[in-house]
Amino acid sequence: MKYSPLQQQRYLYKPKLPSILREEIHAIVPVTGDSTESATDQTELKKLFPKTYGLPLISFSKGENREMGKKINVGVVLSGGQAPGGHNVIAGIFDALKAANPENTLYGFMGGPSGILEDKRLELTHDIIDEYRNTGGFDIIGSGRTKIESPEQYARCAEVCKKRSIDALVVIGGDDSNTNAAVLAEYFQQVDAGVSVIGCPKTIDGDLKNEHIEISFGFDTATKTYSELIGNIQRDANSARKYWHFIRLMGRSASHIGLECALQTQPTMALISEEVAEKKQTLLEIVDQITDVVIMRSNAGFNFGVVLVPEGLIEFIPEMGTLISTINDMLARRADEFSKLDQGDAQARWVADALDSTDRKVFTALPKDIQYQLLMDRDPHGNVQVSRIETEKLLIQMVEHRLKEHKEAGTFSGSFSSLNHFFGYEGRCAFPSNFDADYCYSLGYNAFMLISSGLTGYISSVTNLSAPADQWKAGGIPITMMMNMEQRHGSKKPVIKKALVELDGAPFKTFASERERWAQETVFVYPGAIQYFGPPEVCDQPTITLTLEQQK
Repeated sequence: MKYSPLQQQRYLYKPKLPSILREEIHAIVPVTGDSTESATDQTELKKLFPKTYGLPLISFSKGENREMGKKINVGVVLSGGQAPGGHNVIAGIFDALKAANPENTLYGFMGGPSGILEDKRLELTHDIIDEYRNTGGFDIIGSGRTKIESPEQYARCAEVCKKRSIDALVVIGGDDSNTNAAVLAEYFQQVDAGVSVIGCPKTIDGDLKNEHIEISFGFDTATKTYSELIGNIQRDANSARKYWHFIRLMGRSASHIGLECALQTQPTMALISEEVAEKKQTLLEIVDQITDVVIMRSNAGFNFGVVLVPEGLIEFIPEMGTLISTINDMLARRADEFSKLDQGDAQARWVADALDSTDRKVFTALPKDIQYQLLMDRDPHGNVQVSRIETEKLLIQMVEHRLKEHKEAGTFSGSFSSLNHFFGYEGRCAFPSNFDADYCYSLGYNAFMLISSGLTGYISSVTNLSAPADQWKAGGIPITMMMNMEQRHGSKKPVIKKALVELDGAPFKTFASERERWAQETVFVYPGAIQYFGPPEVCDQPTITLTLEQQK
């Protein structure tokens, strides 16, 4: 197989580790810290997780570890959407496992959690691992979105692990996947299966974070990839000076990607979903906000700009969130009746007639294509697939309508030509940045350290990430510590709480202090491509978000 020069060089890259994990592996011991509890719902969670709730924090220090050389078999599974660096997590597990005992074995379950249930596995060898070091994607073993959540599935996992003599599972995934990991860890403990479960924090959306999980892996690479593309478009906009570009960015449940990309590129405008919800802004208020900036810039001779739009914005607009919730409930209750109608106008009319007057007014004011997108096939939870709603097109159409009204009133004489973009999959499988390559390798290496310490129900935690890698701190936190109880499918379920953009946090405050200037002037920043070679201040820097959050 022929490889590009960059790929050949990335194979040779040696990821950096926290100083404690660079010690000889048999000279690293776990240190037990304070016991933990969840921020909320302590009584309910303790009842659901009697074996794994309240476990202590774990760190590592130097010391003789006589248990490290014990032969064990480990299984690893990739769960959910792809994120840059997943291969390095597996490489880190593999290298630590073999350093502890060359006879240890690592199995990759194929195609996500379903690979465990179907006993589809691949023994990962040096030759296989070396083909994937420092590369993007999850193609080494594939991923999937199957959830292991029924008693029969738990029992099947225990059966497969016993059959294959697997002593531990590492689940690499986001909040839902790590919630499943916690439930599986609790089940294995209750039935004395002898299998530990460790999680690793993955999602480019950046909404799996807290004091001990400072960033989810893949976020760094994805936002730098998107920021390069945004910068390219901004350079084009500043050259042609005749287009408004509306760019929708991945991130349904939080606006971390949009905020980080705004900090990196300084666009004309960037909408932050959490602020929209906090201010209870209506769709028309958002449209007027954009329209006012278009007119202001036009009056200054700038008939161009760039607007960043979070993928999940539409759910954060109060009246739209209510409408979507109502439609989800209606289509769940009357699915058979709805499915008999022709797609398009017939279904839209049926929904409009069934809504109350308030929701009907919101629904019928939307462009036809947006109405249709709200009624598309549902996701596995029966909800509208927000990622398929072209919010940037909705905003363009509504801004055009408002500008037409301003022209008729004589308050706008400029031009408005628009282009729309969606940046999503472009960032999920890029070559990981040096930061993500190092971080992911450390997460994997650290995950094995937790396994070899006999721990279960933990998530691999590497912190102090704004410092150089040798100053990072390795350890583990109980997954139950990150949970709360939320309403899912009509009943309360334990889930890892999604981290939203904090409006009183340093990243948002920095953005808010600058955005008026960005709107008035053209102060675009062009980040360029991710750099893998050169000085650390160019190649190894974390995100601006992380730097601001950890500034002294």
